[in-house]
Amino acid sequence: MADETSKPPAPAAAAAPPKPPPGPPAPPPPKNPGFVTCTIDGREVVVKPGTNVIEAAKSIGIEVPYYCYHKRLSIAANCRMCLVEMSNSPGGKLMPGCQMPVAEGVAIKTETPRVKDQQRATLEFLLKNHPVDCAICDQAGECKLQDYYMKYDQAPSRLDVAKLSKGKRVQLGPMVTLDQERCILCTRCVRFMREVAKEPQLGVAQRGHRSCIETFPGQPLDSKYAGNTVDVCPVGALTNTDFRFRGRVWFMSSARSICTGCSRGCNAFLDYLKDTTYRYRPRENDAVNQEWMCDDGRVSYKYLNADRVLAASEGRGAARRDVPLATAVGSSAATLKSHAAAGTLAALFSPGASLEDLLVAGLVAAEGLGLREVYVGGRPDGWQDAFLKRADENPNRKGLELVAQALGLAVRPFGDLARAIETGGVKAVWAVGAEIPDAAAASSFGKLEALVCQAYNQGALSAEATALLPAAPCSESDGTFVNFEGRAQRFELAYWPRGGSAPHWQLAGEIGKALGLALRFQGARDVWRQLGARLAPALGGFEWDSLPSTGKRRGLIPLAAGTVDGRLPGYRERVPASATGDTPLDLLKASR
Repeated sequence: MADETSKPPAPAAAAAPPKPPPGPPAPPPPKNPGFVTCTIDGREVVVKPGTNVIEAAKSIGIEVPYYCYHKRLSIAANCRMCLVEMSNSPGGKLMPGCQMPVAEGVAIKTETPRVKDQQRATLEFLLKNHPVDCAICDQAGECKLQDYYMKYDQAPSRLDVAKLSKGKRVQLGPMVTLDQERCILCTRCVRFMREVAKEPQLGVAQRGHRSCIETFPGQPLDSKYAGNTVDVCPVGALTNTDFRFRGRVWFMSSARSICTGCSRGCNAFLDYLKDTTYRYRPRENDAVNQEWMCDDGRVSYKYLNADRVLAASEGRGAARRDVPLATAVGSSAATLKSHAAAGTLAALFSPGASLEDLLVAGLVAAEGLGLREVYVGGRPDGWQDAFLKRADENPNRKGLELVAQALGLAVRPFGDLARAIETGGVKAVWAVGAEIPDAAAASSFGKLEALVCQAYNQGALSAEATALLPAAPCSESDGTFVNFEGRAQRFELAYWPRGGSAPHWQLAGEIGKALGLALRFQGARDVWRQLGARLAPALGGFEWDSLPSTGKRRGLIPLAAGTVDGRLPGYRERVPASATGDTPLDLLKASR
């Protein structure tokens, strides 16, 4: 028997693998489930996941300055103006607030000396080659370089060499002029054209300190949305050619209005001085136009100023003469009544008139004149795209249809009226608005025995009127338009009616009173209060007072002299002081 001690030893058990080192503790559960909670300058902020630092700070009233960031464009993070301190940044580096989303429990600081030094350095870098031509820059008063310099820098330039010169007055396209020296290369315009307009016509050319915004070779900036690049430009590099050098923004007031260029009803700011409109700017409304508008809409304001009908008149051609408005209204009412009794009267309503205008005019047509149908005028159709622009270039066609339906009036096309005039079935027309889709058909209106026309401007139809009544457009009245989607939108009066003009509803109301109707309206709001209930079911929860009276921008400097740039009449036409030897004070005294 073998000795047990001679047996080989049994194999040892396999050693257990070493335990991994303990990892970081699990993050605490979110303080507000479904949201992110952090602190900004010691204040707690609760926002949706993915919100960046700029928007999170804005939600509690803290401003983080920026140039290249735009909430509707992709993130570029190239201006470096929005750098902030964040407790989760690697190595404690400053992080761009536009690019960094807030995270649970993160502490963010925007007011530390380190952040302020960075803001001052960024501004000094951006202003290093920027021309100091604020006095002649169209962006003065709306420029973020001016605003941020006064808030974050206020230091003199340390540059002891000549500033870099680049292109001046570069005509990128029919709507936009570029001053390359003023550009800070935020690339907002490039990103807008690529991402929103879907027409990448702009790019950054050259390299280093020679970089500049340019169009691609042989391709001008001719997009119908090019004007929006001026809106997104935070400095004075891109300017609107139509508005360029026409006025100073700090003198102008601004009213909340609706673009009348098509049935989209883009929300807009109407900028004006005294009784003259100078431009439209898009106003933010996510449900309608976000914050964009087409270039045709931008220049659609011009009818508010040019060739206006400012006095009542009677007679055609050489026999036309101005008469008091009350006289024209009285004779017009008598003429319309006689033709209504004979069955030879027709009413032509424009879809460019407001809902309040059409309510009163429709009531007078139905109850004062006994009409059972109205013909629709308006501008002819134009171009259309898949973004904003509609082919129907009338802001209130849907509103006209709703008013006619509420008052029991049938709606007939303009072509039927032209044929009825040619055949002699219609011998008199009451036109509320002088816009017609076929200008060539205006000559047939000269065959009418009577044409009572309420018009904003002189035109083909108003030239044939036997009685012409001066109407005030949307810039000179309060009112409502209904866009093609059935959305009612309010606009506000910018300035009082020019000359002897009055809103359509007021002119129609005076005709109604002359016909014996008991009408009494104190204003457009009173029209809606008395007659708007007829449209309430079709307009859902629309409230006329939904546009508050607050928030209207007023010009900062009153202009007693009435000139758009503040100089007294006659001063601007004088020879410069350097050529005459006169001092500016001498010229100012002489201009008085």
